[in-house]
Amino acid sequence: MSWRLEVAVQTPAHSALGDVLSYASRESLPPGTLVRVPLGRREVLGVVWSGQPAAPELSDTDGPAIKPVAGALDALAPLGEAWRDLVGFAARYYQRSLGEIALAALPPQLRDLSAVQLARRLKRQAVPPEAAAEAAGAAHAGLPPSAEQTRALARFEAEPGPFLLHGSTGSGKTEVYLQAVAALLDREPGAQALVMVPEINLTPQLEARFKDRFGSTAVVSLHSGMTHPQRLASWLAAHAGAARIVLGTRMAVFASLPTLRLIVVDEEHDPSYKQQEGARYSARDLAVWRGRRENAKVMLGSATPSLESWHQSRPAEGDDPGGRYSRLEMPTRIGTAALPAVRLVDMGRQPARTVLSDALLEAIGQRVARGEQSMIFLNRRGYAPVLACGDCDWKSECPHCSAYRVFHKIDRTLRCHHCGFTERVPRACPSCGNPDIAPVGRGTERLEEHLGELFAAVKRPDGSPVRIARIDADSTRKQGALQSQLAAVHAGEVDVLVGTQMIAKGHDFRRITLVAAANPDGALFSSDFRAPERLFSLLMQSAGRAGRDAAYLAAQGATAEMWIQTHHPQHPLFEALRKHDYPAFAQRELQDRAAAGMPPFAFQALLRADARTQEGAQAFLNAASAAAEGLERAELVTRYPAVPHAIQRVANVERAQLLIESRSRVALQKMLWAWQPLLHGLRREPEGKGVIRWLVDVDPQSI
Repeated sequence: MSWRLEVAVQTPAHSALGDVLSYASRESLPPGTLVRVPLGRREVLGVVWSGQPAAPELSDTDGPAIKPVAGALDALAPLGEAWRDLVGFAARYYQRSLGEIALAALPPQLRDLSAVQLARRLKRQAVPPEAAAEAAGAAHAGLPPSAEQTRALARFEAEPGPFLLHGSTGSGKTEVYLQAVAALLDREPGAQALVMVPEINLTPQLEARFKDRFGSTAVVSLHSGMTHPQRLASWLAAHAGAARIVLGTRMAVFASLPTLRLIVVDEEHDPSYKQQEGARYSARDLAVWRGRRENAKVMLGSATPSLESWHQSRPAEGDDPGGRYSRLEMPTRIGTAALPAVRLVDMGRQPARTVLSDALLEAIGQRVARGEQSMIFLNRRGYAPVLACGDCDWKSECPHCSAYRVFHKIDRTLRCHHCGFTERVPRACPSCGNPDIAPVGRGTERLEEHLGELFAAVKRPDGSPVRIARIDADSTRKQGALQSQLAAVHAGEVDVLVGTQMIAKGHDFRRITLVAAANPDGALFSSDFRAPERLFSLLMQSAGRAGRDAAYLAAQGATAEMWIQTHHPQHPLFEALRKHDYPAFAQRELQDRAAAGMPPFAFQALLRADARTQEGAQAFLNAASAAAEGLERAELVTRYPAVPHAIQRVANVERAQLLIESRSRVALQKMLWAWQPLLHGLRREPEGKGVIRWLVDVDPQSI
């Protein structure tokens, strides 16, 4: 008998080819089987989604015979129904094609292997699941849990969840994750756990703790920083059930885990869980959905939860039935360590152009003299944001973007952080010839240099000079650079650490007793309604790097401090930060969001368009808005006029966006689904001729 298979393949963006393509097969292949199929002139990887017996001629009634499957990777067990359901939901909810989500979730190297090569690879890698279960079962016990950890774990075991673990920085959330995984594997040796972190640089230290507890055989990592062979090996181990614990970034939410029973999302508030290219999915939200679908417990953890998760974990009160999540509280640090005291420096009272106040410099100097470490956070890399001429007002604008090129002094370049365009710094102003062009503003590179000058005469306890280090995207470009720099900080080889948000979250620095935020005011009055939430989170996470080791503080006779230099010390955000009072901050923000009808009290999507001209992009978006009139549930959805992006031109492409908003998630989704064919059709109309690409971004993180 011949079979007609429906196969999900990665079709070109906006091709409107549909979710699956039909292929012929001489044998029945179960759903989830990986196959190689012809697509145009190429042969690509696909996933069988369904199949049925076909007519003898294997043809469409009104078209040519459908193409046959080139081959099946049948050495690999088919992808399970739960995995396919997850992919299907993500495709529907985030308005993408099925094949785009499915194929992006698979290791890149898998797309290039033949059936023979894959079979050989599987034979080489095979680890009996029993061996992995035995290794995981041989885990050694960690430290006894604290009273707060014990209460959180007891509720986690007794209640269905999902759970939001709200624990202050240093309260031992990672130990709760470890204990929860250990309890699962003791109870069910064949089970699998997925533990997610927001960024690649947080995986090494977490991986070390999990391997130390459960052994290296049971633990694998999945993230984009791995080589293709490494990613394939980890994915195959998870798919076969040999890996009991998978650690990864947002891509790991799509890992094939046939016996998944536990999902942990650490630092669940972090915007990095939202994909910003291609299929713009939220790994945190998909983790919650996947847990419900696969009957796996889900724990979201953070010291500063997202307002969406905080709202979902609200207790029942009066007529309010409460949220869908259970909230677990761990408000105190492990042992006797106290949260750092927050000190505000009013920069309005400092001399003009002050970079770091005298009081802050003195505090840092005292810590250097005692052999302690300090950390200064400035979320702007490079030497200076712009190079300018004082005579003719020339500035280092990027010729391809509506942004300035950043001055990098180390290699004497002007570099655009949006399109990557780089040039050598000119000897004189390109506009008027003035040789006196100067940097304006400060980045981490310039701050590092400034600190070197200020502390040139200061000595460490052993009489050696002060050691200053910088960690940002520029200093960690080379392979292994970040690991070596973090190791130097942990070893006490750095006295003052300067960096961007890369150093502000997740790291367990034991000797840092002072953290300072040099210039955090920019987000206070941003047009993006999420900016205050991100700022509070970043500052509170930064503060959490100080004073994590109570024994070290006691031995030094020191106290942990967080210094914030601001022109607005009376702002309510800083008042809540001084008290480490996230609930007060969240309550105020949620009241403002409710009054304005913003998420989580409403649901949003953005229609984005890239075009050769700004007029063309906006014309397409406005035409799309007009075409939405009369669609199902359109009357329940508000469509705002098209506007340019904050940085409207990148790499000579003009960008615009149109905000869509509704109080009903169902109404928004139904309208977006009905809108898709109209958007495809608009590309062929005059309004769409200049459009390069468009996309729908559901639940956007920045507007």
